[in-house]
Amino acid sequence: MPARKDPDASANVPSFYGAELRYKREAAGLTLDQLAEGSFRGVPFLSQIERGERRMPLDLARHVDVRLGTDGFFERRCEDARRARQSGYAEYFADVAEMEPFAETIEDWAPMLVPGLLQTPAYARAISRAAMPRAADEAIEVLVAARMGRAKLFDGECPPEFWVVLDESVIRRPALPAPQMAELLEHIAAVVRRTRSILQVVPETTGAHALMMGMARFMTFPDAPPVVYVESLHSGQLIDFPALVKDYRRSYDLLRAAALPPEASLALLDAAAEDYRNGKQRN
Repeated sequence: MPARKDPDASANVPSFYGAELRYKREAAGLTLDQLAEGSFRGVPFLSQIERGERRMPLDLARHVDVRLGTDGFFERRCEDARRARQSGYAEYFADVAEMEPFAETIEDWAPMLVPGLLQTPAYARAISRAAMPRAADEAIEVLVAARMGRAKLFDGECPPEFWVVLDESVIRRPALPAPQMAELLEHIAAVVRRTRSILQVVPETTGAHALMMGMARFMTFPDAPPVVYVESLHSGQLIDFPALVKDYRRSYDLLRAAALPPEASLALLDAAAEDYRNGKQRN
């Protein structure tokens, strides 16, 4: 049996919240299975909350208060933990951002935008400004800083294995002036090589293929079930239902089969960066 992983309650608000949940549960003499009963949530989900790795949804907080007799404590503190976690992120992405550092593998499909873990500050700033043209500069910089901070997970002792599939249009679309586009593509290639990640590109000439409908991200964990995150304009959904995760997994495998091999993909990226450097990018 793996060693018990106790949260550092002093680390942040969600860790304090998770440590308090574990304390109250054990004081009540309940196992995770018993606490989860009737909540429509699984034991791994509750375990991640206790470790400060995932925030507690409001419906679960209410269930916990009833089961533990905590007089609304967890419902009241639920909003505090949510605000602490989502700083710099859209609310629907907060769970994904907090789970990243604990992932064993991360696999992205990017049909429209460079994934956040591979962005440069200039690119993050440009797409944030495009999405929120009336936002104050300070608000945009908060988003950029949060995006850049996420990439620090590659510098950890056990960084996740990263696999990304890009649509070629992401590379060809001039979201920035040519010199900055060159820097972006060079940065992507450098991260992929430095971290021994895998990059594949789906060529623009590819016909119909799996996952054409939008972006998807897959994350696996050493001590929790895998999840899929899908996103559309102004909304996102984190999926942990096993059958649906398996369906998305099959689609991602089909997508990879339609993409260029890793070596050819990196060569295409390098060539596109050089074209931007030399002013020869496609119109």
